[in-house]
Amino acid sequence: MQPVLPEVEAASPADGIGKSAADVVIVGAGASGSVAAQRLAAAGVDVVCLEQGDWAHTADYMSAEPEAELAWVQRWNPDPNVRRNLADYPLTGEADIRPVMYNGVGGGLVQWAAMWQPLLASDFKVRSLDGTADDWPIGWDDLAAHYDAVAHDLSVSGLAGDPALPEAGGYPNPPVEIGRVGRSAARGMDRLGWHWWPGANAIASRRHGSLQACQRRGTCMTGCPENAKAIPSLTHWPAALAAGARLVTGARAAQIPLDERGRAVGVVYLDADGAAHLQRASVVMLAANAVGSARLLLLSTSARFPDGLANSSGLLGRRLMQHPYRTVTAVFDEPLESWQGPWGQSIYSLEFAETHPDRDFVRGAKWMVMPHGGPMFAVAEYHEARRQHGFDALWGENFHRAAAEVFGRAFTWGIQAEDLPEDHNRVVLDPAVCDGSGLPTARIEYRMSENSRRMLDFNLARAVEAAEASGAVETLVRGVWPTGIGHVLGTARMGDDPATSVVDRHCRAHDVANLYVIDGGVFVTGGSANPTATIMANARRVADCLLRERAAVEVPG
Repeated sequence: MQPVLPEVEAASPADGIGKSAADVVIVGAGASGSVAAQRLAAAGVDVVCLEQGDWAHTADYMSAEPEAELAWVQRWNPDPNVRRNLADYPLTGEADIRPVMYNGVGGGLVQWAAMWQPLLASDFKVRSLDGTADDWPIGWDDLAAHYDAVAHDLSVSGLAGDPALPEAGGYPNPPVEIGRVGRSAARGMDRLGWHWWPGANAIASRRHGSLQACQRRGTCMTGCPENAKAIPSLTHWPAALAAGARLVTGARAAQIPLDERGRAVGVVYLDADGAAHLQRASVVMLAANAVGSARLLLLSTSARFPDGLANSSGLLGRRLMQHPYRTVTAVFDEPLESWQGPWGQSIYSLEFAETHPDRDFVRGAKWMVMPHGGPMFAVAEYHEARRQHGFDALWGENFHRAAAEVFGRAFTWGIQAEDLPEDHNRVVLDPAVCDGSGLPTARIEYRMSENSRRMLDFNLARAVEAAEASGAVETLVRGVWPTGIGHVLGTARMGDDPATSVVDRHCRAHDVANLYVIDGGVFVTGGSANPTATIMANARRVADCLLRERAAVEVPG
């Protein structure tokens, strides 16, 4: 199915976005788009950003209200198929794990847990070290300075010096208090002699920059009413707009047209009324996440690119990675105040994040300790873990019994497994289902590998050991989460060889000289770390590269 677009009008002052052409047009105002917009605008580049969602304001959050947990079920549900905002598009397909995402200014960071973690140095060299997947064309040193800079921009709170990570600069704020849950979990790790470290989070432990100090509500994923959690709408867009960047909300990107030389001339987008506009630009940057950017490129077919724009390799949309996720909840007979935040990691462990020759899988997983939330979250976790054993419905006395057992008395080890790239895991266009604008939606084809399953089984068993060593009186083990954790990677991978990659080491498409992809789609491998730090650091690297070389960029005639 191909979209039938209304007659396209060139963007003009009447559209409220200023000049009819820009130096750079960015699709997506989330993690990567915000960094690039701010960096480029500060250097005097004329930037327009198209965002299909809208601003999320503090007043929209319900985190300070008694019904905060109820809001997470529908209004702030991370699954767009459940949430169904006007800006969302459905995700179809029979997949082992369904991606979650958020469309709006700030992107998925509106609902992220704000865990801050760079990749390991080994994550860039998986082929060289382990004989599987591929090496990145760049290494940890290429991102080191950018990791530090973005951590400062996001007011990250953490403790430098983790021996499991490459040496890096310090964080601008001390870590948020790890609380009783962190101390309890650390006690078990110490008894086993396993690695742990206080968690770094993009949550201000004290007033810093545009952020206020964390009040430890533990409702980070439904929005922070104190504005202590870093979101690009607070940390990047004010500066980008002040420097002259223009942000267009309610703009659903539909197509990237080319000129006769095969250069991108801009982006066709649909407004809220369904009218089509062409935002012209010398350079096009896609920052719509690994699903959204792949979808837009697949929508942009032509005689030159019948299988999707910049898809001469045939890899566009393929090698989707998602970080399969399982949990072990440790229940104690003592109060842990485990409703307190932040929802991000209080401590984490990289004990099992690297390949070990004695295991029947390659690569590894990151562990992180999280609180257990309010009574609804706590009981839902309890019920999910016990449902396989015939636990009764959560009504009346059952609810109160479960709440009394776990609420405030448990913490969760989240186990986040590295997901190696495989060609059959991919994003395609759905031939029958469209979004609210009539554009074919994204269909997810994803099957979890045996390597990932073995990895999760091994790590779950170790996490149970750690929980018991901490003094837990019960452990609740959940299966693989059927909805993902917001980490979608790898559908437009970078590489030096045009035959085996979509973009080059500077994230410029091999096939279209003025087209860039700067989101998680460019990841060659996924690592086990939360990817936001790397996505934002890489976007900053790419923006700086463009500033250095912009005179040589081939632009439309």
